[in-house]
Amino acid sequence: MGSRLTGNGVEKVYAAASAWVDRALRADDSLFTPGKAIWTIENIREARKRFVDNPDESRDPFSVKLERQLRDSPPEVYQVVAEALYFYFLIVATKDSGDEVQAIDTILGWSSSPVAIGQQFVDGLTPGIANPGVFFHTGRPYQVGFLIEFIEYWKEQTQSEREPLLTNPWAFKNFVFDIDFRSELMKGRPRAPRTQREALLHLVFPDTFEAIVNSDHKSLIANAQSFAQFLTEDTEDIDHKLRQIRRGLEAEGKGGNHLFYAGSIRSQWDQDFTWNGPVLVPCENNCGTPLTPLADDLSLPVEFLEEIETLLNDKRKRQVIFQGPPGTGKTFVARALARHLAGADERVTLVQFHPSYAYEDFVQGFRPTLKDGQAGFELRDGPLVRAAERARNDPNPDAKHFLIIDEINRGNLAKVFGELYFLLEYRDESVELQYQSEGDAGFSLPDNLYIIGTMNTADRSIALVDLALRRRFYFVEFHPSKWPIDGLLRRWLSAKAPGMEWIADVVDTANERLSDSHAAIGPSYFMREGLDDSAVERIWKHAVLPYVEEQLFGEPDRLAEFYLDRLRGSDTDAASESASE
Repeated sequence: MGSRLTGNGVEKVYAAASAWVDRALRADDSLFTPGKAIWTIENIREARKRFVDNPDESRDPFSVKLERQLRDSPPEVYQVVAEALYFYFLIVATKDSGDEVQAIDTILGWSSSPVAIGQQFVDGLTPGIANPGVFFHTGRPYQVGFLIEFIEYWKEQTQSEREPLLTNPWAFKNFVFDIDFRSELMKGRPRAPRTQREALLHLVFPDTFEAIVNSDHKSLIANAQSFAQFLTEDTEDIDHKLRQIRRGLEAEGKGGNHLFYAGSIRSQWDQDFTWNGPVLVPCENNCGTPLTPLADDLSLPVEFLEEIETLLNDKRKRQVIFQGPPGTGKTFVARALARHLAGADERVTLVQFHPSYAYEDFVQGFRPTLKDGQAGFELRDGPLVRAAERARNDPNPDAKHFLIIDEINRGNLAKVFGELYFLLEYRDESVELQYQSEGDAGFSLPDNLYIIGTMNTADRSIALVDLALRRRFYFVEFHPSKWPIDGLLRRWLSAKAPGMEWIADVVDTANERLSDSHAAIGPSYFMREGLDDSAVERIWKHAVLPYVEEQLFGEPDRLAEFYLDRLRGSDTDAASESASE
């Protein structure tokens, strides 16, 4: 049976997982400081009390919340959580484990007695095993919290009770699935850690359980009619069924890494998958093009871009709107993400709405023409219809096409969209366009056309966005004080313009003084090459101050509060006062 992956350095992952089993499950030892008792019931309970029993519902990044939750913990507790996070990362397929190592080092660095990750375990974080999907990353508290609750239950068993579980994979599975969560965090989302639970099964028993971390995929495979002939043993257990199916496929000469994701086999259990040759790596959703390089270029968390991709892949909508104050990168990210996912510039269409924009401009209408000296009118397709036809007629059925609607709220949406309101909700149906002739085929939106809109929340016209449109789009917030835009400017300056981080302090101070959060100053003003003090002064004087003045309408005396030298002086004074205290 070949459920264990081979080649490409994956043996390092299994070696690290085996070390965790030996040191954390079989003993009270440690990964990073062997011979020191770290995984004791006392340390685990303290970690649960501080982290899992004390959920942080703020929108701060995971590391910020975790630092608050663990503040002033004993060194052993910091290490328990860091080693749990390490095991959480083991399943994730990656070519570069730099971010994972940094995340673990950060936790270890909070301790009064910091330790280092040994090179053996750094190496074990690549290449990983699976792409576990968006929620595995965005729901990190649940995944790591599950590991801590699981191992607490584990430590409550006697040694004589634990050892048989490590030799019998099916008994181990029953133990893992029978956990009755104690913490409010886990009770509230009992299904949230199911990906981590599947990962735990494979990492502890890689020769028994498939390298599949999506329980829905497991169920689809186990119940696929195409594989029914292989189920010769009567069982309701999905993992038992998968072993029988694998045995049958291997008897037919099929096998290898990620067997069930090989195109010719996946097409037999995944009705939404069309095989065109490649062998795919398992993924909780349609992961598409890897987003890590793009995230690095944009200085944004990859989890944020993955979440947007997941929203776009939702078959019920396939359209999102980025909303936030000006200068937060909405249009820039929309264009970059669309080009990245489409794979070609010609598959991306951009239009910008404005008050005079009409249905005839966007969808279809008669336009004036001059032929042979004679004035007349000609029916012409707008960018929507042209983008839809390009997507529909693309010879590659898997190609993604994007329509970006910049400043979507500045148009009279009910008039501009017309019958598109219906098509945005019912992609599998067609309607007759206003200017179509009787008998013409109806118009529909193809499944491979995705729509990204941008909306400036400082614009008064946002009130014109009606509820009918709002329920047809997912909304993604770009706000300077909220994740992931919060801290973006500082991250970018640290990487691209070291020594200029003071700009982020000035912008933060100015935004605190603005009474309207939707009118906050975005980071994009300053995310440009060649930034120096003179450039900042020009940008502030000719771009930021006029914008602030508009937001302070009726309060002209307040504008002086936002002069650059005053804001910069406020930060200097505050820093000096803090130092003197």
